[in-house]
Amino acid sequence: MANTVSAIRAVKKIKKRTQVNKIRVGKYKAAVKTIEEAIESNDKAKALKLFSNFQSQVMKASKKGSLKRTTVSRKVSRISKQISKL
Repeated sequence: MANTVSAIRAVKKIKKRTQVNKIRVGKYKAAVKTIEEAIESNDKAKALKLFSNFQSQVMKASKKGSLKRTTVSRKVSRISKQISKL
């Protein structure tokens, strides 16, 4: 248990940040899932349409620090490569 006032405040702040990060990571995972479904169905037009939304979601998560920049960059690169193969 936190002993000082500042430690109590820090605990509250960490809880809020954790909730926000979970929301951001959840949006990232949902965006990945939808675009991967479009790729598996071999629908290039739908995949290209979803790609901008996907890229936006993952970059937002990366920019705020919820996900590492390198992880997001790798994911975007692999997805774009898969779309170009369709």
